[in-house]
Amino acid sequence: MTSNERVVVIGSGLAGVRLARRLGELGTPVTLIGEEEHRPYNRVLLAEVLAGRYSPEVIALPAPARLTRARVTGIDRAGRTVACADGSVIAYDRLVLATGSNPVLPPLRGLFTRGHELPEGVHAFRTMDDCLGLAKAVRPGVRAVVIGGGLLGVSAARALAVRGAQVVLAQQSERLMERQLDPAASQLVRRHLAALGVEVHTECRVRDVRCVAGAVRSVELADGYALDADLVVLACGVHPRTGLAQAAGIEVRRGVVVDDELRTSDPYVHAVGDCVQHAGTVYGLATPALEQADALAALLAGDADARYTGTRSLTRLTLTGPDSPFDLAAFGETEALPGDDVVQLADATRGTYRKVVVRDDRLVGGVLVGELGTVGALARAWEGAEPLPSDGGPLLHLLTNDGGS
Repeated sequence: MTSNERVVVIGSGLAGVRLARRLGELGTPVTLIGEEEHRPYNRVLLAEVLAGRYSPEVIALPAPARLTRARVTGIDRAGRTVACADGSVIAYDRLVLATGSNPVLPPLRGLFTRGHELPEGVHAFRTMDDCLGLAKAVRPGVRAVVIGGGLLGVSAARALAVRGAQVVLAQQSERLMERQLDPAASQLVRRHLAALGVEVHTECRVRDVRCVAGAVRSVELADGYALDADLVVLACGVHPRTGLAQAAGIEVRRGVVVDDELRTSDPYVHAVGDCVQHAGTVYGLATPALEQADALAALLAGDADARYTGTRSLTRLTLTGPDSPFDLAAFGETEALPGDDVVQLADATRGTYRKVVVRDDRLVGGVLVGELGTVGALARAWEGAEPLPSDGGPLLHLLTNDGGS
């Protein structure tokens, strides 16, 4: 890539802004196109805005100088231009898709009685507009049902409870945050939510949203039980936003397919962030998005050796409450396989729980709840993938030493 090439980035989320900033620091100007009216922001912290802990300004990202607010409607790969809804056309030499992801809207009866518009009181929880709409609707005593008990659903339920809502969390699988946590850690999360007044139902499938005059009134479960609801929050996961790439004939599977140079099937188009599928993996997390942006910035700025080879990501969540915050971290494989060694420490009095899984003398995963001083040292041992000493002493030291963060 030459220094005078025009780089256009579609998407002003974490990945797009990080890429634009890094390229700007390296002397490569970028045109960043974002369709949201709000200043770019850190989506990871939306639950803190909903909880009233932060204002929207606090989670704003430093916007690059060349930010264009527009909705891209198409990509002309032959002419190397992008078309926008306002009629403008922007030329590029290198295009980067950082289009992110969309919330999964479950196929519930009664959800789309008004075409593509959700009923009054039913909210996705993905954008700043979603967050502000929920914040405006929540008030002490309002009855809220959160559908989905993953990371996003737990965060939303906690935020609504902190605001005084009567919250029911409906999770289809057998435990909360089953993708990240083992049963013991999941039970601690459930206990924390219960202390905030959240009623948690697991192995619970929602089948129907009942509305009156276009506004939600209740949610019906598969067993016929109905939950009264003034608010319903859909926290059922996300899927890569790939429509622009697909329409342009760029290879898409579960996400936009990229190689180690974050290059799509078109050599002049790259992709980063939640929309990406790399080496068969769609991450949908902040850390991989930022690492992809950094690698691509180095490549586009002329570092021929820069590559993205994947991310071993650590999930970290802090749930603030009326008393002390509840911290947890999880990385790698938190469930042991036959033949694995497990080291587990629990303190019911302090509400702490620490567990690591060792396979073939290597740390392959762990989950920590409360007093997370050990998380940094454990994560470094996991990321390094070096064999652990056979006597186990250093591993126990890592588990019990609170100076490792």
